[in-house]
Amino acid sequence: MAFVPGEVVAPGDPRILLEGQWGHQPGMAVTVNSGSRMSFGFSGTGLQLLFDTDGLEVAPHLWVQVDDAEPTLHLIEQPVLELSVEDGRHTVEIVVKDVNEFVNRWEPPFACAVSFAGLILDAKTTLRLGAQPGGPRFEFYGDSITQGVRALSADPESGGADGTRAFAYLTARAFGATAYQVGFGRQGIVKPGNGNVPPGPESFGWNFAGSRALRIAAPDLVVLNLGVNDDTLTPEQYAAYVRVVRAAYPGSTIVALSPFSGKHATEIEAGVKSLDDNAVHYVPTTGWITEADCTDGLHPSITGHQKIADRLVPVLQELTGLSPR
Repeated sequence: MAFVPGEVVAPGDPRILLEGQWGHQPGMAVTVNSGSRMSFGFSGTGLQLLFDTDGLEVAPHLWVQVDDAEPTLHLIEQPVLELSVEDGRHTVEIVVKDVNEFVNRWEPPFACAVSFAGLILDAKTTLRLGAQPGGPRFEFYGDSITQGVRALSADPESGGADGTRAFAYLTARAFGATAYQVGFGRQGIVKPGNGNVPPGPESFGWNFAGSRALRIAAPDLVVLNLGVNDDTLTPEQYAAYVRVVRAAYPGSTIVALSPFSGKHATEIEAGVKSLDDNAVHYVPTTGWITEADCTDGLHPSITGHQKIADRLVPVLQELTGLSPR
C-alpha cells in the first residue's frame, strides 16, 4: 500500500527519546558517535525516518529494531527510511552502529554523520510519548576501542565496526544506564583523532566543532580510556586531562582505565595519584584480554569486549555502589 503522509514530527519532539551525544542544529539532531540511540513508540501502520545525506562521502551504519524483532542493518545512503508494519502498537529503537572514523566527522559539513531530520507518520499512525530513562547516567570517553572499531572483524572500515558490541555500550546496558559513548579512532590525550577530531582534552565537552555538549544533569560516572594512541604521555598531561573532566563534573565519580595493552599504564596511574581526588579512581586492566581476544592484535573482538565488560561491571559496582540490573 502506498505511503500516505500524515503528521510531521520534528527531531526535537519530546516523544522521541535521544540518548548519547547528539548536537542540535535548526531542524536537525546530529551525532558523530557510534552507540548513540533514539527510540519512540507509535500506534498505526508505519512512518518514514528522515535524514540529511547531503555531502556524505561514507554512509553511517544504523541498527533498526521494531518491537522484539532482530535488529536490521541500514546504511543511510538516502534521505528517507520507511518502516511499514501491521496495524497496532509498536516500539522502535535505532542505534548508531558506526560513524566512519576516516573521513571528516568533526567540522560541519560532515563527510560522515547521522543527521536526523525527524519523522513523517503515515495517515493512520500516531506517535506515543515514550518512557523516560530512570537509571544512572554514565559517560565513556575513549578511542577506536570505545567506538567499537574492528569489533566484528579486522576490516578497518564501518563493516568491521559496531558500537553496540563495544565494552562501553555493554557496560552501560548492564546497569540500565543512560549512556554517552564518545569514542574517536586514533585519538589520544595528546594525539588528534582521525576525521579532524582534536585530542581528548580539546574535544571533551563538544558534540562536534561549534556544538557544545549540554547536559540536563551531571553523570553519576565517567569512564576514561584514552592514552594508547599517544606516542609519549606524561603524568602531568594525563592529570591535566582529568582536571578538564573534573571541572565539568565536580560531583561525578571518575574512573581512569589503563589501556588494555598496558601502554602508558605507569604514567596514567601516576597522573591519577597526583590529583589527590578521592573520587578519581585508577583501574589497571592488565590481563583483562589477550591478543587472542582481538581481531588484529589490538582491537577487541566481540568476545574481547564482553570480557572487558564482565571485568568492568563489578569494579564499577564496588566504586559507585550502583547495582547492575
